[in-house]
Amino acid sequence: MTETPIPVTEPAAAPKAAPSAASKPSAKGGGLIRSSMIYSSFTLLSRIAGFMRDLAISYTMGASSTFVADAYNAAWSFPNLFRRIFGEGAFAAAFVPAYSRSLERDGEEVADVLAADAMATLAAASIFVTVVAELAMPWLMYLIAPGFASNPEKFKLAILLTQITMPYLPCMAIYAHLSGVLNARNRFILSGAAPILLNLWTLATVLPARTAHQAAVWGAWGIVIAGISQAALLWWGVRRSGAHVDVRMPRLTPEIRKLIALAVPGAIAASATQISVFVSGILVSQVNGARTWLFFCERLYQLPQGLIGVAIGVALLPRLSRAIHAGDETGARQAMDQGMLFSLALALPCAVALVTIPFFIIDGLYTRGAFHTFDAHQTANALFFYGWGVPAFVTAQLLNRAFFARQDTKTPMRLGLISVVVNVVVGVSLFYFIGVPGVAAATTVAWWTNVAMMAVSLARRSHYRPAPETVSRLIRILLANLVLAALLLAAGHWRYQIQGLLGGFHLSKLGPKEIAVALVAVLAAGLYPLLLFASGGMTVAEARSALGRRKPAR
Repeated sequence: MTETPIPVTEPAAAPKAAPSAASKPSAKGGGLIRSSMIYSSFTLLSRIAGFMRDLAISYTMGASSTFVADAYNAAWSFPNLFRRIFGEGAFAAAFVPAYSRSLERDGEEVADVLAADAMATLAAASIFVTVVAELAMPWLMYLIAPGFASNPEKFKLAILLTQITMPYLPCMAIYAHLSGVLNARNRFILSGAAPILLNLWTLATVLPARTAHQAAVWGAWGIVIAGISQAALLWWGVRRSGAHVDVRMPRLTPEIRKLIALAVPGAIAASATQISVFVSGILVSQVNGARTWLFFCERLYQLPQGLIGVAIGVALLPRLSRAIHAGDETGARQAMDQGMLFSLALALPCAVALVTIPFFIIDGLYTRGAFHTFDAHQTANALFFYGWGVPAFVTAQLLNRAFFARQDTKTPMRLGLISVVVNVVVGVSLFYFIGVPGVAAATTVAWWTNVAMMAVSLARRSHYRPAPETVSRLIRILLANLVLAALLLAAGHWRYQIQGLLGGFHLSKLGPKEIAVALVAVLAAGLYPLLLFASGGMTVAEARSALGRRKPAR
């Protein structure tokens, strides 16, 4: 998994060797995808645990039948928004390239001083935001969820739960920062595994509760405990990796000032998705249960974004930064091509499933307990529109890295702000015409707009154009997914007949509809690689290269 660093003590001719090293795309591409697979594997485990958490929340708190779930989801979304801005967004944009470059140019000792100063600054900023939010929450709730004000009990509960969950923010800011340290050192296991703790702690606190209100309060405390656990795990992992990121008082050194200048626009750019989600939450707060419907939609449409887009982006950014720093534009383009091919090959079938059988999925997964068939229909209506945006959500993660690796965070910021404006304008318009699904459609329109603008900007600057062979293979991947879409449409049309055939099968508390969803998912997952290989979108050798293990160099 580890990669030989670009030599910095060679004579002047050394940089010319970079293109020759890059001329082996299978090795480089395989290393990139293997790193992504490590991250994705643990992310998948986290999402499985997260699905169990969602089942517990939907079963105990419901959706439209009670206001508790809406209050809980609003409380969770607010610190999560700032987590993306302060932690993942800012340091994916600025810290990882700077730390990777410092490791190679200045050595570990100097790089770890930069990491320690950055962590102190980030912790101070996130603690300040947390304190201000705690004190101002009774007034901030009018901004977060203005529709809750019509129900005083719901409004009061949302304030309480958000105040409980806010300390999660500094814990997650530190966790995201330490993840960047590990990722820059080509270590991805702990940063991928730590989110599992959030799901386990939520399950441990929600399941013993006897009422929906009690489940929400206990679940909020579980979020805080999980944040502390995750930060502690990453701290241990960083120490084990050999890095020495000490605790110290914040210092505005020239390096930190430069990081802040890069991180502020980068954070806005990388968190555009969360800003769009936040705006959507404001709009739908007027409809009881709508916040919860969108929460479950987000869990599904953001699954490929986390498993694929973020995972490949996390592995891609350090590699891309090193290639650009060495002047290896060929290697940088090849890494982007590999990332685009693999990410869309994995993301498109997810989009196809969400678009073709949304109710089949939602009804099989969530309709039980306090979550009723009405809630399943409303959630599926929104999920259909989100499904069209899945390829854009994933592609945006990769195109952002092409800017960030060149330390250009202002361009993605400007384009991200434009997409937010598009989301707000289209969302407000469609919400008053078609209701909650209009908010989902607006998010998809905004993200396709953002991807188109980033692609055009990169092409105009000659920073990235996909190779003709890459475009050809993307078309073949699309053809394979059209065949898959036809098969899933047929499965959705005959879903009741499928459930009838499975009427005599029961596994624990799983009935025919749950088994039918699982059966269709397994069959589609088994068939899709065959369609992919038959279309020529991917070869068996490439799949083996991505999934296989490479012998360490002597």
